[in-house]
Amino acid sequence: MPQKNSASSPPWVALFDLDGTLTWRDTLLPFLRGYLRRHPRRLAGLWRVLAALAAFAPDRDRGKLKARCIRAVMGGDARAAIDAWAESFVSEMRARQSFRPTALAVLEAHRAAGDHLVLLSASPDLYVPHIGRLLSFELTLCTEVKWNGDRLDGALTTPNRRGAEKLRCLERLRTQYRDLPIIAYGNSASDLEHLRAADRALLVNGDPEARRLAALFGIPASSWG
Repeated sequence: MPQKNSASSPPWVALFDLDGTLTWRDTLLPFLRGYLRRHPRRLAGLWRVLAALAAFAPDRDRGKLKARCIRAVMGGDARAAIDAWAESFVSEMRARQSFRPTALAVLEAHRAAGDHLVLLSASPDLYVPHIGRLLSFELTLCTEVKWNGDRLDGALTTPNRRGAEKLRCLERLRTQYRDLPIIAYGNSASDLEHLRAADRALLVNGDPEARRLAALFGIPASSWG
């Protein structure tokens, strides 16, 4: 964890990415696969996932891809069924040791220091707030999806919280936590936009290209097990 200036310094805002930073891998695909196992009737709609992947090829719009895949797997289903799976999925994450031990140790070090803990993820609010509560984050920011009453629509109601949108989230945090420095942790090249804007930053578990770019921007890199 990058060091603070002194023991008497004010608290920091500790901003954590989720997939690949706190966890070993992506969370959305396992979430959707698990829902299909619970609701095999939805397998008949998997052709829509293939159509979503085909549509992604020309425009590379990850937000549209995310919404289309969510709709294909669980669109129209009841909130109770989706919430029940989300609770189970997040409980299984802890049991299956889906979180990196080093990441949890850094998180607890920030908590012990009295810092404000914020989770910022491009993954959807179908389950990310459950993770935020499990790990006792003060605030969780993630991609939000649309409901029609009690039924899931699946369209995004916020921008996909990746890249430049994470930077905008960081800028909003500066108004919410006025005058407090921000330390940010992320794992991908797309995270470098908001990592560069933080007062301190650390790239963790980045691939070679992310590490190369981080070095150009003067952002240290580390590997968390």
